[in-house]
Amino acid sequence: MAKRKILIINGPNLNLLGIREPEIYGNQTFEEYFAALKKNHANIELEYYQSNHEGSIIDKLHEVGFSHDGIILNAGGYTHTSIAIADAIKGIETPVAEVHISNIYEREPFRHHSYIKSVCVKSIVGKGLIGYDEAIKFLFEN
Repeated sequence: MAKRKILIINGPNLNLLGIREPEIYGNQTFEEYFAALKKNHANIELEYYQSNHEGSIIDKLHEVGFSHDGIILNAGGYTHTSIAIADAIKGIETPVAEVHISNIYEREPFRHHSYIKSVCVKSIVGKGLIGYDEAIKFLFEN
């Protein structure tokens, strides 16, 4: 039996994890955390992609949205602005789980609305990096 394939997509500024606002996002880089995720989920083929560009995120959703078993998306600031990313999620077959490291509903008011939540199969917010692990478990169990 082939391994299930899950792609994690991180959006703008998430390449700065570990140095960007550590009081909100912590001190660990995503690459460090991703290595632990891969070790803890050796039965799943995990891939990681990060882009600060909306169109690149949309292109990646289109590229894997018919071949992977799941996508975990932290769209960063595009969560609150991108109808185009929401439309891309609606246009693909692969289920997408939304993850946010911080609790967007306890931050600035403009962060309270997610354009992608309604087109995702799950939304996990405010659990730190562990939210990615929870999303993998959710996708793997469904």
